[in-house]
Amino acid sequence: MEKQRIAATIVATFFLICAAGSAQAQSITVLPVSIQMLPGQQATTLTIINQGSVENAVQIRAFTWTQVNGEEQLTASDDVLASPPLATIAPGATQVVRVVLRNPAAGKEATYRILLDQIPPAAAPGTVRIALRLSIPVFAPPPVRVAPHLAFRVEKSASGQSYLVADNTGTAHEMLRDMQLTTTGDGAKLNVRSGPSPYLLAGTTRRWAIASDSLPATGNSLHLTAHGVDHDIVEDVPIVVERP
Repeated sequence: MEKQRIAATIVATFFLICAAGSAQAQSITVLPVSIQMLPGQQATTLTIINQGSVENAVQIRAFTWTQVNGEEQLTASDDVLASPPLATIAPGATQVVRVVLRNPAAGKEATYRILLDQIPPAAAPGTVRIALRLSIPVFAPPPVRVAPHLAFRVEKSASGQSYLVADNTGTAHEMLRDMQLTTTGDGAKLNVRSGPSPYLLAGTTRRWAIASDSLPATGNSLHLTAHGVDHDIVEDVPIVVERP
C-alpha cells in the first residue's frame, strides 16, 4: 500500500496551445509531492527540475494550512518561509528550495502548504499560455509523539440528505482514501462523494455527502472501509440524527 511518507515525484506539464492547434510541452519535476518532517525538525528542502527545452520561471510561496467547516484555508504567515521565493530554471537545471519553520510545532502537528506557480512569459499573438499551480502539503510534528484519532458517524438530515462525518480529535492528520460505505445487512454499496482532498487535519471535522435516499433508519449502522496513512480502517458507523 502506498504510504504518505514515501518521497514521490510529480511531473507537471505546461502547454503552449497555438492557434493552429499544435502544442509544445515544457515539463518540470517537483519532489517530493508531500513533505513529512521528522518530530521537531524545522527545515527541509524541495527540489524542482526543469526537464523542458526552455527556461521556466516559478514563484514559491508558503502558507499556513487549516480546515474550517470542511473547507481548505490557506493563510499567509511568517511562521514558514520558502527560499528562494522566485527562481528561473534553465533547461535541464535543478533548483533547490529551502523550507524553514520559524517556530517549532507544539502540542500537535503543524500543517502548511507550499504553492508553486509558473510565471509564463508574454504570449505571442494567437498563442495561449497555460500556467500551472502545484500545492504541496507540509506536515511538521512536534518533538513528542502525535497520532490521529478518528470517530465516524452517519448523520441523517430532515431534508433527506445524509453525510458521513469524521471527527479527528487527535494530534496529527489522517489521509482517507478509497472510502466505501455499505449496508450491514445485504452489503449494498453507497456512493460517498469524497471530494478532491483526502486529508483530515488534527482537531477538525469533515463531512462527505452520501448519494442515497434509502439509508437504514436511525439507530442502525453502516459498514465503512478505507485506507489511512499507514493502516486500513474497517468499522461499523452508527446512523444518527443530524446535529442542530
